[in-house]
Amino acid sequence: MGGHPHNSSEFPPFTLTGLPGLETSQHWVFLLLGTLYIVSIVGNALIPFIIKEKQSLHQPMYYFLSLRSVNDLGVSFSTLPTVLATFCFHLRKISFDSCMAQMFFIHFFSFTESGILLVMSFDCYVTICNPLRYATVLTDARVARMGMSVIIRSFCMVFPLPFLLKRLPFCKANALSHAYCLHPDLIRLPCGDITINNIFGLFVVISTFGLDSALILISYVLILHSVLAIASWEERLKTLNTCVSHMCAVLIFYVPMVGVSMAARYGRHAPQYVHTLMSLIYLFVPPMLNPVI
Repeated sequence: MGGHPHNSSEFPPFTLTGLPGLETSQHWVFLLLGTLYIVSIVGNALIPFIIKEKQSLHQPMYYFLSLRSVNDLGVSFSTLPTVLATFCFHLRKISFDSCMAQMFFIHFFSFTESGILLVMSFDCYVTICNPLRYATVLTDARVARMGMSVIIRSFCMVFPLPFLLKRLPFCKANALSHAYCLHPDLIRLPCGDITINNIFGLFVVISTFGLDSALILISYVLILHSVLAIASWEERLKTLNTCVSHMCAVLIFYVPMVGVSMAARYGRHAPQYVHTLMSLIYLFVPPMLNPVI
């Protein structure tokens, strides 16, 4: 692999990486990650089932919650095969196409999660700021269209990424920094011009995470303005309690994501295990904590 450029048609394989320095404890690491997987999968599988069975939960807020749980299941199942292979069976090679497919699904579910949090913030806004029109604004048909819009947007954003990578030559060792394929990790491996990839990647991040987080912030500013207009302190707290779980979900999703971005941009001289741990927190903690919340 070293020194000779690979044409994308040759599909060079990639080498997955566990936790540096903990090669002798990989089984214990997988035991921890396996526990997180079990909690995440069982918890997120129960939520749609409970919502489906209980007629009283057939409301927009719970539809969005069910969609987010299904999305979190997608995140868990996207990383599970390679994490299991790396930490449990010490199988570190992954084919080019498999890596591209895994990268697609990981980022697709991440972008979808951001969009779901955005539509859930709109649900909170209507609930608090315009409760009398809630039933007419958030009809079942509109909720379905909002969900489909989030999914279609995520697909359109992620779909070009594998093709933009496939056109580039690979001439390095093709060793990844994680036990799964992420675009920021893959983009540093080609030896060709990656300007288009960088520009498109920046556009995707700004138009998804950047736009969504800004709109969520605006919605909470409007919610806070509406809550402060309530005279009674007890009523203010009662009103805010309706959105506490959503605020926690937003923080759990965006704080690790910002941490991963900051570590990648400004922590290049930090030990490799720092980057690995940050990415594990970003991909494993939110799906595990969301059912608890």
